[in-house]
Amino acid sequence: MARDTVDLTPIEGRHALINWFEEGISAESDFRIGTEHEKFPFYTANHAPVPYDGPRGIRKLLEGMQGLLGWEPIMEGDHPIGLFDVTGGGAISLEPGGQFELSGAPVHTLHETAIETAAHLAQVKEVADPLGIRFLGLGMSPLWSRAQTPVMPKSRYRIMTAYMPKVGSYGLDMMYRTSTVQVNLDFSSEADMVKKLRVSLALQPVATALFANSPFTEGKPNGFLSMRSEIWRDTDNQRAGMLPFAFEDGFGFERYVDYALDVPMYFVKRGDTYNDVSGQSFRDLLAGKLPGMPGAFATMSDWTNHLSTIFPEVRLKRYLEMRGADVGSRPFITALSAFWVGLLYDRASLDAAWDLAKHWSAAERQALRDNVPRLGFKAEIGGKAMLDLAREALAISRAGLKARKRFDRMGHDETCYLDPLDELVSSGRTQAEHLLALYHGEWGCKVDPVFDHAAY
Repeated sequence: MARDTVDLTPIEGRHALINWFEEGISAESDFRIGTEHEKFPFYTANHAPVPYDGPRGIRKLLEGMQGLLGWEPIMEGDHPIGLFDVTGGGAISLEPGGQFELSGAPVHTLHETAIETAAHLAQVKEVADPLGIRFLGLGMSPLWSRAQTPVMPKSRYRIMTAYMPKVGSYGLDMMYRTSTVQVNLDFSSEADMVKKLRVSLALQPVATALFANSPFTEGKPNGFLSMRSEIWRDTDNQRAGMLPFAFEDGFGFERYVDYALDVPMYFVKRGDTYNDVSGQSFRDLLAGKLPGMPGAFATMSDWTNHLSTIFPEVRLKRYLEMRGADVGSRPFITALSAFWVGLLYDRASLDAAWDLAKHWSAAERQALRDNVPRLGFKAEIGGKAMLDLAREALAISRAGLKARKRFDRMGHDETCYLDPLDELVSSGRTQAEHLLALYHGEWGCKVDPVFDHAAY
């Protein structure tokens, strides 16, 4: 998330929260693609993480990007903590451990996504090179301990840092040591949202396997192919997971509102102040009875900010966020968006994708999600191997992209962006397994070579 919302409209009851989601409904002709990706900055000389302050710190990096792009700074006190493109809608923000995130502008085609990503990485390289900084495209930082990882000057992160150890084992690792790639996609009705949410939840473990890219922690293999995904299994299960209620009869915006109301809050922002209300109820805020802020009433800012602190495998806002993938190299950033656009933005492909998953039980879906961080393509559901499931899902996605008929200037359609995933499935090995083979082979059981291999 680039910056917290400012909308002081009072919430006049639960119906207003349902209406908020309904206002996200878009015509199919207006569907957009919003791609986000994070990456770890490091010093090329010694592979150390980059702190916020200092002559070659992240603040200098942000100031250089502002000078290059002319984007509006996002400030917290005297600290720039991000940049916002007031014309295009894109943003740059900082995750808790300094992960540098691009939240891409909403675009029509994957060709635009690919161009935007390439441009951003070229721009950030132009600013970072003189500072001796590069960026690492892995789902988890492979070398640094939590103590070695820098902390960004953002009040909401201080509140989360204090709260996370109370509700799970891996919350601080999630915040400070993981990086992801996400795509945000639209829906045309409540029924369309429900179908897309169900399909994307059920098939999110397929994306986790296809993008598994975090096999190292603190200089050695961690026993997982996607440690980032494993971390989410014990971060805060009140606000994460597979949302089994989304598959129940009658699910829609109203049921998601009830779920979100019951997720404990982190903070309530008033002016520039983040008030720590961690663990308290949004229902109490809605009723004007919040213990941490007596007499305070909920605003639409509070609601939208609260929704941004809920972390299921697929998150519903006024669009759907796919949250199951480790970040990887530049082609894999666009590939994540291509995979989901092909599945969800063509009706025939959406139907075919649902046919893949509709007979699975909640227990089967959960078991697949639990197994895939360790097993990758070797995980199974209903007697079917993940490798075969991934192959089928890719074929459906490719058909959906072909049907979209969105061509670049050279006459290529969007199916080309799935090629890196097809190559993985053909090899039968995840990105993480390729890295592990290098680690045990030519890298001589050292992780430092990954800072060249996986750098932007």
